[in-house]
Amino acid sequence: MTDQRSTRIPQFFLTPGGPCPYLPGRVERKVFARLAGNLAQPLSEALTHSGFRRSQSIAYRPACEGCNACVSVRVQASEFNAGRNLKRNFKRNDDLVRAEVAAEATREQFALLRTYLDSRHPGGGMSDMGLFDYVAMVEETPVETHIVEYRNADGVLMAAALTDKLRDGLSMVYSFYHPGEETRSLGTFMILDHIRRAQEIGLPYVYLGYWVHGSEKMDYKIRFAPLEALTPNGWEPLA
Repeated sequence: MTDQRSTRIPQFFLTPGGPCPYLPGRVERKVFARLAGNLAQPLSEALTHSGFRRSQSIAYRPACEGCNACVSVRVQASEFNAGRNLKRNFKRNDDLVRAEVAAEATREQFALLRTYLDSRHPGGGMSDMGLFDYVAMVEETPVETHIVEYRNADGVLMAAALTDKLRDGLSMVYSFYHPGEETRSLGTFMILDHIRRAQEIGLPYVYLGYWVHGSEKMDYKIRFAPLEALTPNGWEPLA
C-alpha cells in the first residue's frame, strides 16, 4: 500500500510578520512548506526553481505585503568567466584544501560558526545559536546535501559551506568562514569554488538565494555574472 503521507501535495503556511533583517522599517513574512517523505528531493528541487530556500526540512520564501525586494538569483556557471579581480581571489586562496564531507555536524565546524557569527552578525537572527541548533541545521535534512570544508596548509578549518546538490546545480544553503582573514575574501572564494565545482561536474547553475534590492550587504552577489533572477516570467538575465 502506498504511504499517502509521503506522496500528498504539500501544505503551505504563512508566518506572522516580523522585522525585516535586510531593509529597516519593513515587515517580513514567509510562506513555507515541510519537506518529508520519498518526494522530499524532487519537491525541494521544484520549490528551489520557484524561488524557495531550504532550512532543515522546511522550504520557504518571502511573502511580504507590498514588497518584492527579495529576488532569487542563480549564477550561470556554464557561462561564467572570472574577471581579473576574481582570478586574484583564486590565487590568494590556492593554498586551501577543499573536501566534501557528509552532512554531519562537528564541534570544529560549530566553533568556527560561533566565531563568524560573533564577529560578523552580532545580534542577528542566528546570534544565539547553540551546538544542538547547529546539529539540527546540518543533519535534519531529507534531501541530498553535504558540507564543503576548506583548510589551510596546517589543517586549520578556515571556511565551510552547507550545500545541496540539485539536478541542475548546487544550492549554497549556508556558509561561514574565519573572520580574521579579510584579505582572503573567503565568502567570495567559496562562491567561486562552487561555480568551478559546478563546471567540473557539468551542472549549469549555482543558486545563491536572495539578492535584496536596496541592501548593501547583499550587493556582493551581483558580482558573479552572468546572473539570472526569478521574475514573474521565469528565470531571466539580471540586468
